[in-house]
Parts: sequence; structure tokens; C-alpha cells
Amino acid sequence: MIGAQEALARLRAGNERFVSEALGSEAITTPSRRRQVAVAQEPFAILLGCSDSRVPAEIIFDQGLGDLFVIRVAGNIVAPSQIDSVEFAADRYRTRLVVVLGHSTCGAILATLEELARPASEQSRNLRSIVDRVRPSIEPLLATEVAHDHATLVRHAVRANIRASVNQLRRGSRLLEQLIRSDGLLVVGAEYSLESGVVDFFEV
Repeated sequence: MIGAQEALARLRAGNERFVSEALGSEAITTPSRRRQVAVAQEPFAILLGCSDSRVPAEIIFDQGLGDLFVIRVAGNIVAPSQIDSVEFAADRYRTRLVVVLGHSTCGAILATLEELARPASEQSRNLRSIVDRVRPSIEPLLATEVAHDHATLVRHAVRANIRASVNQLRRGSRLLEQLIRSDGLLVVGAEYSLESGVVDFFEV
């Protein structure tokens, strides 16, 4: 089993390789690696990330087949199915690092801010399942100074949403709480910059 701190170091090193365009050979998908992971998997990190096409976890962390257990959903929100998936990997594969990965100018954040600015009668029912989960972390920001500048508001909203998802995973599952308390599970937040390619880990 790979411990949480070692797993975090691997992700940081992989992102550094990605940013510097010095990708490691271990990330190459080879026939031998494909055959190896067809038998069993031992992912060293669980990634709950956004579905955005520009944020593929394996690529930005320079990892290969079988390295990451990736759960993707718009806005990296936490709903029961996401909690179940994290529990599954943490329990079955003894993966001890969970990363909630958001990113700059997240479309789900922008959509939520747009919906909150509309009258309730004009809000989209199709977006509501996402908006309703993002809203609690963003709404308080609308009453602060950051709300006066849209770019600043979006930056703060992205971070607030990541923190909310981290807190939900830390406190929304009896199994995960137990693993955090007594078996070395670590849940952290991270933000990927679409512009620079750098992942900033926080809430570590």
C-alpha cells in the first residue's frame, strides 16, 4: 500500500513533468502494462475531478494505466454516487489519498453564477442538480467585496466549491471518517490552472 504522503509526492512530481514537458516513461501505455492491470489494479490515488475535457487527470499528473482511480462529474461536486465511488476505491484497493480536483474558470461555476443572477422562473431545471450542489459554497461570496469583480468572484468561487467538496468527503461518510481517523486516509483539495498547467494543492 502506498501511503497518502508518498502518493501526494507522486502527483506533484508528475504534474511538474507535465508542465515542463518532460513526461516520464512510466506513463506510456505499453502492452505489458495493459496486460498487468487487466489482472488487477492498485491505484495509488483517487481523483474526484471535473468532467471538463481540458482536465484529464492521467495526463496532467503524467500517470499511466492503473495508477489513478478517477471519478469525473461537472463541477467536481459530491453526490451520493461520488461518495460511494470514493468509498469503494478506498476500501477495496486501500488507496489512501483522495484529491478533489477543480480548475480555473470552471464552466459549472460560471453556470451556477449565471443561474443565481436569473429570476427563479428563468432558471434551467436541467442544470438544477449541479447548481443546487454548487450554490451553498458560492452564495455567501455574493455578499462580500469579491462579488464586485467577476474574475475575482470566479476565482474565489472555484476554491470555495473545492473546499466544500473536500469537507463533504471528510464528514459525509462514516467509512471515510473512520479511515481518516485511524487508517491514514487523506482528503485534499487542488486546483488546476488551464493557463499554466500547474496544479496547486491546498487543504492538505
